[in-house]
Order: sequence, then C-alpha cells, then structure tokens
Amino acid sequence: MARNIKLTIEYDGTDFHGWQTQTSRNSSRKQSGRRIHRTVQEEIEKALKRIFKHSIKLIGSGRTDSGVHALGQVAHFKSRSSMSVTEMRSALNANLPDDIAILTIEEVPLNFHAQYSVKSKIYRYTILNTAVRCAQQRHFCLYYPYPLNIRRMKEEAKDLIGRKDFKSFTASDPAKRKANKTENTIRTIKRLSITKKGDNLIVDIEANGFLYKMVRNIVGTLLEVGRGKLAKGSIKQILAEKNRHAAGKTSKPKGLALLEVRY
Repeated sequence: MARNIKLTIEYDGTDFHGWQTQTSRNSSRKQSGRRIHRTVQEEIEKALKRIFKHSIKLIGSGRTDSGVHALGQVAHFKSRSSMSVTEMRSALNANLPDDIAILTIEEVPLNFHAQYSVKSKIYRYTILNTAVRCAQQRHFCLYYPYPLNIRRMKEEAKDLIGRKDFKSFTASDPAKRKANKTENTIRTIKRLSITKKGDNLIVDIEANGFLYKMVRNIVGTLLEVGRGKLAKGSIKQILAEKNRHAAGKTSKPKGLALLEVRY
C-alpha cells in the first residue's frame, strides 16, 4: 500500500543553485551529456534512490533561489516501503551531504501535498547593520553598514500587509517566461515584522504565497526607505504603479531563509 511521507528539511543554500532540479549550460558538472546545477531536490532524490533502489519524485513546498537557506522547508514523496519513518530519517541523513539535514519525517494522509496544501510560509531576512562585517556569519546575513531609520521602515511596511497586487515586487521568472505563463501577482501578506536584535535587523514576512524574488525585492525597498532614499508614502505608490522599476534593488539571497511552512 502506498504511503505519503512528509519531510521537514534544513539546508545551507550557499553552494546550491536553489531547490529545484534544473539543467543549464553554465554548470561545471555533466550528467547524461547535459550540464546540471547542484540543487537540494536533486541531492535528496539521489539519496532516496540509494536507499530504496529506485527513482523517487520529491515534491517541495516551493522553490528557493540560489544562495537562499531553509530552516523548515517541507517536501513529500510516495513510497510502498515498510521502513519506519525513524529508519528513513537515519538513512537519509547518512546519505546526504553536510549542508542538508532532514529534521523530521512523518507519514501523512495520501491527500497531503507539500505545495498545494500550504496555508502560509514564513521567510526571515537577517541584516547585519553595523560598521564591521562578520566573517563567521557572512553566508547567512546581509552586511549593511549604513545607518537606518527603523521607525520609518516599520511605518512604510504597514502598507504591505493585506491582500495586494505585488507586481512591483516580483522579478521576471525565467521558468514561467519559458513556458509562456502569466502569473497572478495578487498575494496576501499576513504579517511583516522588523526587529532589532543587537547588531542584527530581522525582517520576518508571512504570506499565503510569494512571487519570484518577492521577499528580496521587498527587503531591498525597505532598506532604501531606511536610508532615506525613498520618501514617506513610497510603498503605497510603488504598489499602485505595478512596475518592478518603481521598487528598490533586489537584496542579496544569502540573508534569506525559509523559516516555516504552515499547513
């Protein structure tokens, strides 16, 4: 009888070309005559094949970009194996590289779908806002040495909360462009908090879904607000324009982590 297995996954995205398996001419590795990038999905599927001796399709809650980390990515796969979930977790972690860890494995109802059953996702962006950069945390935070008006950032961020058209905050998605697909750009941000913790500025965003590079574009824009490059009321105006060029720069991926997926 088929079983539906849910994984909660942590990974350091520094050396990955994102979550989803892809092919590209720009990678240095080859497989079956094609050049491919190293991805999290690919590494886990390879480990599953070693364990179960056949190919298994892993379905994630969604993609993460190159360099983006995860503390709570979720994925599922179907299996007819009688192996216990505890044994599966041990076997997977023994066969995965050090930059991926399976935190939990559980058997869930067959109608559970890691992507389509999602109610919300929470992303966290960490900004090191100090004069001196950090060597140890350089892959996990954005070093931003400029003074920031956090109060102004919080005020402007309020205009992002709710059901809005976030077209101004999405980048052109190569996969959808190649497939000639037009994406609905309306999303609902349920919560957006900006918290100062020592030298770190933590931006947490929870939404029912995210567009391509949406979090990085929002954070990049809020940083420009904090530096005084954008005037009061800018966020509201940017949303109204529905034009990516109206918003701020895309922040770098290394400060971003998928914190949690809620079902």
